[in-house]
Amino acid sequence: MASPPRKPLSLVFCMVSLSFFFFSCSFLASRSFPSDTDKVELGLYYESLCPYSANFIINYLVKVFEDDDLLSVVDLHLYPWGNAKIRNGTNTTFDCQHGPSECLLNTVEACAIAIWPDVNEHFQFIYCVETLVYEHKYPEWETCFEKLGLDPKAISDCYTSGNGTELELHYAAETNSLEPPHQYVPWVVVDGQPLYEDYENFISYICKAYNGTALPKACSNITLNTVYKEKAEPTGPVCNKETTTWSTQIRSAITSWMRKMNMAVSM
Repeated sequence: MASPPRKPLSLVFCMVSLSFFFFSCSFLASRSFPSDTDKVELGLYYESLCPYSANFIINYLVKVFEDDDLLSVVDLHLYPWGNAKIRNGTNTTFDCQHGPSECLLNTVEACAIAIWPDVNEHFQFIYCVETLVYEHKYPEWETCFEKLGLDPKAISDCYTSGNGTELELHYAAETNSLEPPHQYVPWVVVDGQPLYEDYENFISYICKAYNGTALPKACSNITLNTVYKEKAEPTGPVCNKETTTWSTQIRSAITSWMRKMNMAVSM
């Protein structure tokens, strides 16, 4: 009996490839991936040298990146401006709450976000810098380039060219347009709603706000009884918008003491 004609190898390969293609398509179609409309917007408004911003980034916000399911439903944006102000009469000079070093690092982190737009990439760099802030070693921030295998030239060019200043002006506008206005940092916002003093509990708010079908594993053990508050005074550590300086405290103490003395004399 004559053997059946063999199919050309290329035809067999094509048939196998097509079978795999259709299998892959059907498999992917059967999986549930969050669409952009399903994602929960998470915004962090912060300043680089606020110790409480650093603490939130390295001990709380990092949890988003430790769970792929959670990261897939979050649209995270970082705004490195915080309580900084544009100096009166200028368009390019900033005064930062923790001094010139904070203005430098705010701008550096703004440049990182622009240079590495993938949140997985720029967060690594910001996490490294903020870890040094948390450890009181922020002057060593440039070591993050070597630690992460990054070329520092792109950041240097961004900073020295003035592009970093333009980025900071953008973040200033974004921060100053918040409604309601931010009162302190870290200022965490989920789908446009500020979490006020409950910012460390941000994952609960993400889980409650998520409308998709594939609920992240991180949400399985969370009681979704969070309530958005209209206003709240911070009960935890924050960097307030208006800080009281030591000189103001001293003047206040002297004034109070003199008032008491005058009252004692008049009695």
